[in-house]
Amino acid sequence: MRLEEHPILKFDRGPRVTIYFEGKPIVAYEGETVAAALHAAGVYHLSDSQEQHRPRGFFCAIGQCSSCMMVVDGMPNVKTCIVKVKDGMSVQVQRGKGDLGWSIEK
Repeated sequence: MRLEEHPILKFDRGPRVTIYFEGKPIVAYEGETVAAALHAAGVYHLSDSQEQHRPRGFFCAIGQCSSCMMVVDGMPNVKTCIVKVKDGMSVQVQRGKGDLGWSIEK
């Protein structure tokens, strides 16, 4: 759910774009964050805790916690509450620490 009207605030939404959550298209607007767009679309499970594997969601909205970390365009550990949407962006729930696909070997 998005606020459409407010008695004090004015909403200047950018153009409508589409992001893909787990392959499903989600309506978003330029200028809003990934987490805000997902929340407005009813997506509340953004990641899982590393140790207990419990669901995490939109919490601080200022990039200070790790509750909204997701895999964005293949990159894990992206704090979606401070990253703005881009048309065609792919977003997935992050499970665990996130895998970059490489390791450091000695």
